[in-house]
Amino acid sequence: MKKKLILWDIDGTLIVTHGAGVRAMEHAFEKHFGRPGDLSKIEWAGRTDSWITNEILRRNGVPVTPENFHGYLETYLTLLPAALRDGPQGRVLPGVLELLETLHRRPDVAQGLLTGNLRRGAELKLTHYRVWHYFEFGAFADDSPSRNDLGPHALRRASTRHQCEFTAADTFIIGDTPHDIECGKVIGARTIAVATGRHPVADLASHQPTAVFPDFSDTAAFLRLIDA
Repeated sequence: MKKKLILWDIDGTLIVTHGAGVRAMEHAFEKHFGRPGDLSKIEWAGRTDSWITNEILRRNGVPVTPENFHGYLETYLTLLPAALRDGPQGRVLPGVLELLETLHRRPDVAQGLLTGNLRRGAELKLTHYRVWHYFEFGAFADDSPSRNDLGPHALRRASTRHQCEFTAADTFIIGDTPHDIECGKVIGARTIAVATGRHPVADLASHQPTAVFPDFSDTAAFLRLIDA
């Protein structure tokens, strides 16, 4: 059976956490390095946790050694569950649950993640919002600090998991930033942008994705697109 591959971004696409990751990273810096860090000028949207960590360390005068890098991220992952639990209540975005469940029931669709989160961070976030079970594989910040490198990792894992090759024409990368659109184009995939993050429809459309949605509340429109 010929299958379609759907690769999802997380933050701003599937869920909003109202800054839980940022709060955990801020707290982790102070806890791990013993002083507050300035994270105010970091570009968060569409970046990977490993890229962000390099920037945080560099901008705060911390040597980017393997020990500092990994120690900081381990502290972040330890603090993330409390940030998700105790901060402002986040949510699964409109239409996402129905869409994930609909696609999950289709034998011709494989769903995975292509996200800037570390794998453990992705699992913590999506488990918190009760949607982790929809995803059997993915590509993560553990694979590369560059989002544009993640597509081949996701394709390889999808092919291994489903024992078939996925063509570019049957692969859809979904996200809420121009970085998501760009990384999809790198591997020749079709790209679906959604304006539930920081970028409005017009901004996303200027980067020429295959399609742009204001949100995913119209399940039928999404299905028509991938089945066209």
